[in-house]
Amino acid sequence: MTITQLQYVLAVAEHKNFTLAAEKCFVTQPTLSMQIQKIEEELDIIIFDRSKKPIQLTEVGQKIVAQAKNIVNEADRIQDIVDQQKGFIGGEFRLGIIPTVMPTLLPMFLNNFIKKYPKVKLIIEELNTNEIITKLKNGHLDAAIAATPLEEEKIKEIVLYYEPFMVYVPQQHPKFNKHELEITDLNVDEILLLQDGHCFRNGILNLCKSKSTHSESKFQIESGSFETLIKLADEGLGITLLPYLHTLDLKESDKQKLKHFVEPKPAREISLLFPKNELKMHITDALRNTILGVVRGAIAFQNVEIISPLQKK
Repeated sequence: MTITQLQYVLAVAEHKNFTLAAEKCFVTQPTLSMQIQKIEEELDIIIFDRSKKPIQLTEVGQKIVAQAKNIVNEADRIQDIVDQQKGFIGGEFRLGIIPTVMPTLLPMFLNNFIKKYPKVKLIIEELNTNEIITKLKNGHLDAAIAATPLEEEKIKEIVLYYEPFMVYVPQQHPKFNKHELEITDLNVDEILLLQDGHCFRNGILNLCKSKSTHSESKFQIESGSFETLIKLADEGLGITLLPYLHTLDLKESDKQKLKHFVEPKPAREISLLFPKNELKMHITDALRNTILGVVRGAIAFQNVEIISPLQKK
């Protein structure tokens, strides 16, 4: 039994298809099938029920896959130990970032990180929170940046910063002349939202449900970008909420339409996530320190109330 064979087993367990698993492992399908069959013969058991579509794990196969994940992770840790002993920070590092953080945070730290750690091959994906959780658990991401807390048992979270919610209020709106807003100032029926699937949307819904006197919300307009929401608000179709860092790049005329909430300001918690096996922690720590070095000067809010990104029922 080899580590490579166990990696093939994990690939089939994930993709539930021998051909697709072979493609992901960069081998031919007959090679992958033969190696898995060798393990089954060696152990005298059946790992996969091939009669079902898609392929399913047998009862004993589920236990073997769980143990195989541990073995492969521990094997990967050997290279980690060597790299850390040598002080080497390099190699491939896969990072996931949620869409509402990517366009503002990434330009702030990416250039610094690349210059400081030129031997790291940073592979960045824009993913929603559910995709990030799945990929972290399956070993397809080394780390991620997302709104927290997520309450995932197998994932660790280190807070990077707290980002307040800002209210974008067009000039024709009755609340435009207020300096700061209370949560109860919001009419939930007129808030323009991001499309379903964005955790920032969930945060707004949770904020309104927890503090607003309205019992039901009837959101009529949803969009995939903050830019569209701003334009819709300017057309008199409502107000919208924006994350603080996104407001820094607005035109000066649009910044005049921004309102803070009274303290404690409702905010989202942005964290660096990574699996609890802590593989490649030397690179994760380098990434964290780089981000902290640039973000502290841009955002320093402390008196905040964290709004959960998890969708409340």
